[in-house]
Amino acid sequence: MKRQIPMMILSTIGTIFVLAYFSPGLEELEKGGSIFFDVVACFAFFLGGSNLVRVHIQKIARHNPGWGYSIVTLFGFGLMLFIGLFKLGNPLGIAGAPTEPGSWFQIIFQYCVAPLSATMYSLLAFFVASASYRAFRAKNTEATILLVAAFIILLGRTQLGLVMTSWVPDWLSIAQIPNLAVFIMTSPNLAGQRAIMIGIALGVVSMSLRLILGIERSYLGSDS
Repeated sequence: MKRQIPMMILSTIGTIFVLAYFSPGLEELEKGGSIFFDVVACFAFFLGGSNLVRVHIQKIARHNPGWGYSIVTLFGFGLMLFIGLFKLGNPLGIAGAPTEPGSWFQIIFQYCVAPLSATMYSLLAFFVASASYRAFRAKNTEATILLVAAFIILLGRTQLGLVMTSWVPDWLSIAQIPNLAVFIMTSPNLAGQRAIMIGIALGVVSMSLRLILGIERSYLGSDS
């Protein structure tokens, strides 16, 4: 029964949500289910936080490589949690939101977390450039098309692309690199994105049906 009950719950809730989405009279039922989902998600935050603390405490106790970073992680986690829960430094007191302008929570986020995120993304740009160099090699026809399109889009986002094709007459403006970059982004690229989204939607529908019908049971454990 420990496997049949979760399957029955999933199938019932999944069927109700599908019917509520397509049935005009069941909107309130769908809203109630969404609220219940938010309540369950709150418990997931507690599980995630406790797991974070457990993993990093184990790394510190065992002196695993990089255990010093675990100390910094736990300190930052505890500090933000303590300030956010007790609304320390909040101009509106305990009744104010943690993100109230001028609160300690907001100040730490603005002057610590935001710069760290910006640093991470700036470092990520170098890895993207390195990966692009390896990927955009004209090994075959498809790679050549990708290379040419990427080169046109990069030039179209700079002043150099405008200068290089400024001599092109207005009646042939599509041949100007900035306009050509816009065409690539709004036509072939958008068509490819929509095709990918349609494929993802079909995959979601297929997996949802497998879960509701009890065909997919991987969420029950490896021995299911």
